[in-house]
Amino acid sequence: VQLQASGGGLVQAGGSSRLSCAASGSISSSNEMGWYRQAPGKQRELVATITSGWRTNYVDSVKGRFTISRDDAKNTVYLQMNSLKPEDTAVYYCNAKKYGPARYDYWGQGTLVTVSS
Repeated sequence: VQLQASGGGLVQAGGSSRLSCAASGSISSSNEMGWYRQAPGKQRELVATITSGWRTNYVDSVKGRFTISRDDAKNTVYLQMNSLKPEDTAVYYCNAKKYGPARYDYWGQGTLVTVSS
């Protein structure tokens, strides 16, 4: 599975943006799809994940502002980001994980989101 992230760019504080992560193969076999981010000088952190059963998880700092979703028919995962803050500025990476004997852990190339104040 290859992952292609898109949708980053420059956004004003308070604005919205949607990231997309298109997979070259089926994502329906993935146990978990997620978005992570890495701000300058900081470690990569989990932003949001969604399981094959549509269970979602968010880091506290984005709860109520970001929404992760998936479209298995399009092999795409989305991250809708609202009420953006300058501290959301980071490179955002999508991830696909499968657990068990045929496990995998794939990463996309990252897309930069810059939130201006």
